[in-house]
Amino acid sequence: MSAPPKLTPEQRSAALAKATASRRRRADLKAQVKNGLVTIKDVIDLAQTDSAIAKMRVSELLESIPGVGKIRAIAMMERLGISTPRRLQGLGVHQKRELMKEFNLRSRGKLLVLSGPGGVGKSTVAARLRDLADFWVSISATTRAPRATEKEGVDYFFLDDEEFDRRVARDEFLEWASFAGARYGTPRAGVEKALRAGKNVLLEIDIIGAAQVKRHSAEAILIFLQPPSWDHLVARLEGRGSDTPERRAQRLKLAQSEIAAAEGFDLVLVNDEVENVVARLVSLATS
Repeated sequence: MSAPPKLTPEQRSAALAKATASRRRRADLKAQVKNGLVTIKDVIDLAQTDSAIAKMRVSELLESIPGVGKIRAIAMMERLGISTPRRLQGLGVHQKRELMKEFNLRSRGKLLVLSGPGGVGKSTVAARLRDLADFWVSISATTRAPRATEKEGVDYFFLDDEEFDRRVARDEFLEWASFAGARYGTPRAGVEKALRAGKNVLLEIDIIGAAQVKRHSAEAILIFLQPPSWDHLVARLEGRGSDTPERRAQRLKLAQSEIAAAEGFDLVLVNDEVENVVARLVSLATS
């Protein structure tokens, strides 16, 4: 057997630094697992491309999952035929599948982004989808005051400007934009948690926000909700008793430019009947 290669002080120092960085990387990821930020599936998938994670012992990963611990981890590995020193890079396809079943993990959900001109009926469609199982509708945050019929945590999360600023600084929004003197944003954490849990997610946001989501998430499917006709949209906006004439004029002007943006979306749906639109969205998410 040949002797191991002799390393220079510089090479030994570099090797130690690399080993330290790998240990820190694994420790950080285990902390995320413990806090529910990533799943065992996320870690196993990451091990395919990250050499530091690939060298993590399976027992370390299992012990970091809340409610497992060392004793249950050992028993689970014995039952699944996984040796104690086995690392993630050594797991077979069958062993990975059995681990997924052990924690009832499902494949990642689909992210649908519903947008369109103001008054087209996006909120009505989103409200109908809230009644459907396994379809999670994101609730936006806003700095505007609630309308008489709106409820905190149901229609919006109502924030003051200072709190909105703090959340922007902490990068807690998947997207955000300003409109008519108020700001609107989509909380990132809820969306990611739902997708990881296998839930299909619907974001009901404006044109600018939809473009932001697509830039940050290639998985997003952009759907443009279009009115049956321009006159139909005008009638809906004029029927809003909460808007001043100036606000309605502003909305109509904006709607013209928003309708022109439809060609940049993955799918255009005409909102002729709410149930028809809902059925198409459910079909798209489950196909």
